[in-house]
Amino acid sequence: MNNLNGILFIIAAMAAFTLEDAFIKRLSGEVPVGQILIMLGIGSGAVFAGAALYRGDNLFAPAAWRGTAILRTLSEALGAMAFATALSLVDISTVAAVFQALPLVITMGAALFLGEQVGWRRWSAICVGFAGVLMIVRPGLDGFDPSVILVLFAVLAIAARDLLTRLVDSQVSSAVVSFQAFASLIVAGALLLLMTGETASAINRPQAGLMLGGIIFGVIGYYAIVRATRIGDASAITPFRYSRLLFSILIGVVVFGERPDAMTLGGAALIIASGLYTFVRERRLARAPVPVAAERA
Repeated sequence: MNNLNGILFIIAAMAAFTLEDAFIKRLSGEVPVGQILIMLGIGSGAVFAGAALYRGDNLFAPAAWRGTAILRTLSEALGAMAFATALSLVDISTVAAVFQALPLVITMGAALFLGEQVGWRRWSAICVGFAGVLMIVRPGLDGFDPSVILVLFAVLAIAARDLLTRLVDSQVSSAVVSFQAFASLIVAGALLLLMTGETASAINRPQAGLMLGGIIFGVIGYYAIVRATRIGDASAITPFRYSRLLFSILIGVVVFGERPDAMTLGGAALIIASGLYTFVRERRLARAPVPVAAERA
C-alpha cells in the first residue's frame, strides 16, 4: 500500500511541476523572466521559511551557509535562470523531453566526480540517452533551435545541485535547504534582469493569478515528491518520474498548440529507455552480492 501511495504522490508531483512550468511559460509572454524568478523566490521561499521556523530550524545556521551548501545554492540559481528562460523560448514539450536526461547526467557525474563505479553497460545507456538528446536538439540541422542549449545548461546545473546535495551537512534540514534554493531565485532573477536590460513592473490581477498558480503548484510538487520518496520504495516510484514528459506533451498540445515531431518523440523515447535501464541496472547491482574485485557494470 505504501508503494501505491508513493506512486500516486510521484505522479501528482510530476503533474504539479508541469502545471508550474505552464504558468511560468504563459506568464513569460507578458512579464520578464527575471521578475518571474524573483516573485517565485519570494512566494515559495516564504512558504519553506515558515516550514523551517515551525520545525524549529535555524535558517541561518553556519553549516547551511558555507562550502558545499553555497555551491549547491549557486547551482540551483543557475539552473533556474536557464530553465525558466528556456521555457519562455522553447516548446514546453521539448524542454521536458531534454530534461529527462537529468538522471543520466547525474549517473555520469557521480562516476566522474564522486568516485562511484559505473560499468560499460550503464556508460552505453548514457551514450544512447545522449543520442536521444541530439535527436531532439538537432545541432547543425534545419530544425536546430539555439535556445534548446539553455535546457542542456539547466540539466547540467541541476545535476550539479543534486550531486552537491549528497555532500551537504546532514544537520541542515530539508526545509532550510529548500528555503535556500528558492531564496537564490531572488538573486538569480535580479541578475537576469540586469543581463537582459529588462525592468520589473507592476503586474495586473490576471498576471498575479498566474504567478500564484505557479507558486502553489511548485510548492505542491515539492511536498508531493518528498512524501513519495519517504513512503515508497525507490524501485517502485522512480520510473513514474517520466510521467512528467507525458503531462508536458499534453499541456503543450492542449494549451500551447504544440505539435512535437517524430524526431522529438523518438529522442524522448531513447532518453527514457536508457534512463530506465540505468535505474534497473543500479537496483540489480545494489541487491546482488558482488565480489570485491569484480567490476560493477
